[in-house]
Amino acid sequence: MYRLYQKLALLLGVMFIFPGAQKVTGQPDRWESAIQAFEAQDEQNPPPEGAVLFAGSSSIRGWESLQQDFPFVQVIQRGFGGSEMEDLLYYADRIVLPYKPAVIIVYEGDNDIANGKSPDRVFADFRRFVEKVHAALPDTRIGYIAIKPSFARWNLIEEMAEANQMIREFTLWRSNLEYIDIFSPMLGLDGKPRKELLIEDGLHLTPAGYHLWTEMVTPYLQSAEITQIE
Repeated sequence: MYRLYQKLALLLGVMFIFPGAQKVTGQPDRWESAIQAFEAQDEQNPPPEGAVLFAGSSSIRGWESLQQDFPFVQVIQRGFGGSEMEDLLYYADRIVLPYKPAVIIVYEGDNDIANGKSPDRVFADFRRFVEKVHAALPDTRIGYIAIKPSFARWNLIEEMAEANQMIREFTLWRSNLEYIDIFSPMLGLDGKPRKELLIEDGLHLTPAGYHLWTEMVTPYLQSAEITQIE
C-alpha cells in the first residue's frame, strides 16, 4: 500500500513540479568531447529535420547497423557510452532539440541504476527530459526503450524493473509518449536473459540482440507520421 501511494504521489507530482526544479547532480561535463564531436559532424554534414533520433548510452552508440535496420526512415545516432538520463537532459539543447526530430528513441537508465540511482530518480530525470523536449517540440514523439535485463547487472534487476514500470505508467498519462518493451522478450523460459542476445561481457548486445530491438521498435516507427525514405 505504501509503494502504491508513493507511486501515485510521484505521478501526481508530474503535473505540478516545474521541469527544471531538480538540479543535475552528476558530472555531465565528462561527455563534453563526445558532444563536441557530434557538433563537428553536424557542421560538416547537417542532419535533416524530421528524422528519427536515437539517443542514449552505449547500447545506442554500439548499434552499428542502425540505418540498415530502419531503412524506411532517416536516422540520427547520438549515443555516448556510459551516459545516464541526466546527461542526455543536460545536452538536449545541443544534440536533441536542434535536430527537430519527428521521433526520439531513448535508451537510458541502465547506467543510472548501476551507479546507485533509485528508480524514482530515473523516472524523474526521464520526466524532465520529456518536459524539456515537449516544451520546445510539442509534436515530437518520444519512445523509451525499457532498461534491458543483463547478466552483468542481474543483481539490480528489481530496481530496473521498477524504473521500467514507473516510466511505462507515465507514458499512459501523456500523448506522444510510448514505452517500448524489450525487457520481456529478452528473457528466456527460465526467467533469465537469453544468452544469445548478449556478448561475453554479459551487458552489451549481440547482433541477435539488436535484431530483437529492431523488431520491437519498428512497429512504433511505422505508426508514427514520419517522412519515409523512398
